Amino acid sequence: MKTYEAKTPSRRHMTGVEYRRFLTKKDPEKSLTYGRKRAAGRNNLGRITTRHKGGGARRLYREVDFRLDKKDLPAKVLSVEYDPNRTAFIGLVLYRDGERRYVILPTGVSAGEEILISEHAAIKNGNRLPLKNIPVGTQVYNVEVYPGSGAKLVRSAGVFAEVLAQDPPSSQLKLPSGEVRKVKDLAWASIGHVSNEEQGLVTIGKAGRSRHLGIRPTVRGSAMNPVDHPYGGGEGRALRGRRRPVNKWGKGVRGVKTRRRKKYSGSFILQRRKK
Repeated sequence: MKTYEAKTPSRRHMTGVEYRRFLTKKDPEKSLTYGRKRAAGRNNLGRITTRHKGGGARRLYREVDFRLDKKDLPAKVLSVEYDPNRTAFIGLVLYRDGERRYVILPTGVSAGEEILISEHAAIKNGNRLPLKNIPVGTQVYNVEVYPGSGAKLVRSAGVFAEVLAQDPPSSQLKLPSGEVRKVKDLAWASIGHVSNEEQGLVTIGKAGRSRHLGIRPTVRGSAMNPVDHPYGGGEGRALRGRRRPVNKWGKGVRGVKTRRRKKYSGSFILQRRKK
């Protein structure tokens, strides 16, 4: 981690990732980027559905390959790059047929190495193969939910899933949340754990840095008026005034179950995540 000289109060505890140690290229591949308007927490009607989002530095969108459908074709990692739209590092890979794509990189894979997407690939960081061919105890990321659906699970910085058991026609995975889940053993996954594991240790340090990230201020409910929040009003610092915590609209939060009891995928969950 990178620390800063405490020239101001906000700098005293600020930390950041030392990108110079990991990244090999500054500017992205032009053919794989395009401009993208940010939704800023609004839906297709323009109504805010996620609060505290907006502003932030302008970003180019990097087109990352999650389908990973170029099988049995070795790819050389040309560079390790930063992506402002996700927490993990991405790598520019060159396939043997000349095509270039961006992929999420695992820890331990650097520029110049080769990765392979194949049923018979070696159990090596960055390689990708079906779950049925991955030994028990292996760490994986970029996991498909259904065969051919593309990587949906385990894509954030520093995370990994663990193959707990092979129980044809399924594999049992322990996800980063602690949930143990059955996934079809014909679904594909990549070996290793996602790069940039220090990202979770970053201390933002000051409000301005949050604004650059597109995070707007959050106002405490107890600081509002009664018309604006169930916790609002009162003389001085009042208690919450109700047994269970609620959000701005009176709906229960913190530990309230929101998953439908009869959800179609409920039968695949062997052990719930820890609350």
